[in-house]
Amino acid sequence: MTLSHLKDILTAEVVCGHEKLSSVEVSTAFGADLMSDVLAFARSGCLLITGLTTPQTVRTAFALDIAGILVCRGKQPQPQAVDIARELGIPILRTEHIMFETCGILYREGMRGCVCEISAGDRPSVD
Repeated sequence: MTLSHLKDILTAEVVCGHEKLSSVEVSTAFGADLMSDVLAFARSGCLLITGLTTPQTVRTAFALDIAGILVCRGKQPQPQAVDIARELGIPILRTEHIMFETCGILYREGMRGCVCEISAGDRPSVD
């Protein structure tokens, strides 16, 4: 789905990257507030769904070639993060939905999760 379609179904606001709304397609997403999890498990080209609004979030997205950032819980990205995103060409959108609702709406619309393959020995214990 395009970022434009994503914006419409989530009633999201475009913070930066308006020029990419129709051209950027995403079919997978990764939701996390721990950038270490994003670095370890997210794949290039996915949508990052997060509640973090810091410059580090944008730098992490850039390092992984993430298609765009969707900030949930109605948070406003920090001005420095927006400046960096503009410089690096990473679209940022924001929605009032909590992360759980955001992921559910996107899943219902056909978006799928994006997780790098990890071996069974590297999986965290669920004890």
